Amino acid sequence: MRSFFRTPSVRALLPVAASLLLSSCDLLEFSPNDHRAPESERDLTAKNLAMLAQRPLPAGDTLRFVFTGDSQRFYDDAEDLVKSVNQQPGIQFMLVAGDISDFGFAREMRWINDDLRKLKVPYLTVVGNHDLVGNGRKAYEAIFGPRNYSFVYGDTKFIFVDTNGREYNFDGTAPDMTFVKRELADNSVRRHVIISHVPPQDEDFDPALSNSYVTALREDPRLVFELNGHRHAFSIGEVFGDGVTYINSSSFESRQYVVLTVWGDKQFRLKQVKF
Repeated sequence: MRSFFRTPSVRALLPVAASLLLSSCDLLEFSPNDHRAPESERDLTAKNLAMLAQRPLPAGDTLRFVFTGDSQRFYDDAEDLVKSVNQQPGIQFMLVAGDISDFGFAREMRWINDDLRKLKVPYLTVVGNHDLVGNGRKAYEAIFGPRNYSFVYGDTKFIFVDTNGREYNFDGTAPDMTFVKRELADNSVRRHVIISHVPPQDEDFDPALSNSYVTALREDPRLVFELNGHRHAFSIGEVFGDGVTYINSSSFESRQYVVLTVWGDKQFRLKQVKF
């Protein structure tokens, strides 16, 4: 039986397909490695810091923030975490210790942001090893921002360091010790806090840099503690017996986080919260 309909040629369809592709990058995602995003979902670190600047902390006031890590693909847990954090009194911001994504896809980072942007407070992240997989480096820098950065809030400088040495084939660039030493040399503030993903005792930390990193932290009289993730389990202690406290975050999947309260020179209190 003959059909009364003519099938259009592939050549005839090409202009239509091209116009659809060019009309909006939100209609089709060309590749999972595509790191493009709408303007509202780019440069999130700068945008969250701008929000934080609207909530200044006077010098001498108590600092209180939430610390967690490794959100990865735990989207349902992210939604519940946000609801719990929003019930915490006196919180100024939240820190996420890396592995925002699982496969380094911009889409994953944007999905997590869909939940975290519902926080009543700003949130800041450090890059994790999973965030660097594939095209992840470009995705993280587009969605969030620099892999190494710092900011001052109240009396405290927060220093975010890319410590994912294995993702750079242990080439001596991560952590960037020039950046670390320069930031720790800042004596214009009362305290320092370092946030990284891979802790220096982990096998994914560049072994050629671990000693210099640990020594730099040990020699800083202003350092309160070093915060990291990667291990998906909470821990706290002086890992190297040198007076430096290392705090490892739980993952979102663990359904718990910590609230850190800091005052004085180095005094702090830690509370674990389950949700």
